[in-house]
Amino acid sequence: MSQRARPGRRAAGERRFDLRTTALFFLLLAILLCVLGFLARTAVRLAEQRPLWAAALAVLAVGVALLFRSRWRRFSAARYARRTAEVLEEAAEEASDSLRTDPADEAEPASGTDGPGAGGAAPPAPHGHGGRSTAPLPPVADCAAELDPDGFEQAVAGLCARDDCRAVEVVGGAGDLGADVTAVTPDGRRLVIQCKRYTEGNKVGSQDVQRFGGTCFTVHGADVAVVVTTSGFTAPALAYAHECGIVCVNGQELEEWRRGTGPGPWERAEIATDPAAF
Repeated sequence: MSQRARPGRRAAGERRFDLRTTALFFLLLAILLCVLGFLARTAVRLAEQRPLWAAALAVLAVGVALLFRSRWRRFSAARYARRTAEVLEEAAEEASDSLRTDPADEAEPASGTDGPGAGGAAPPAPHGHGGRSTAPLPPVADCAAELDPDGFEQAVAGLCARDDCRAVEVVGGAGDLGADVTAVTPDGRRLVIQCKRYTEGNKVGSQDVQRFGGTCFTVHGADVAVVVTTSGFTAPALAYAHECGIVCVNGQELEEWRRGTGPGPWERAEIATDPAAF
């Protein structure tokens, strides 16, 4: 079980400004000054009302000072003021640390055999962006019915991770500029994928591919740019993608990738640029 580390006492040369500590320091300093002022006012009143007592106390103070005259030479008002300020600041820091203590630390449950944390091991973090879990990709023919757009992006990211891509991340959402999944291919190239979860009769058109082509290389820095769909592409979309070097993966090719019987999109990019393939 991980436990939040509590703030420790800082060394004198490593102190940083803290508003709460500073406020407590000045509060304690104000209380000390009020006490000293009260004592001074009491001494003045005593001198006015009982001058003989005041004179006796003054003589006693002079005698004590002469008795300890060897130590008097080492007296330094600035030094004692510094020490007083340090003591006050230390007390303010301790009070600030006690106020800063998180109540959740005191209420942490003890490790046991019940609950998801049994055995002392934390559950693995879900793969993907924003804490969303990665679901396996169902047969492509069922994707439109079983997955929403976010789930489809997560499933495509899961295929990338399955095939040894690194730094797989789902980045789709508002303002994504066409990129839904980013990763690093096994051979070290940056992969940028746009996911289109379309029904069988709804093909990806040229405008969709053009919008992706305007950002995939210049904005996202793709080495391999891919559009993956559960349906197909129109002829103008395929022509534009071929001119720009964008890999188009239709529903059949996606199903082959899912089953492991076909290449991944980054491998299709190598096939498309290899003259021996034609």
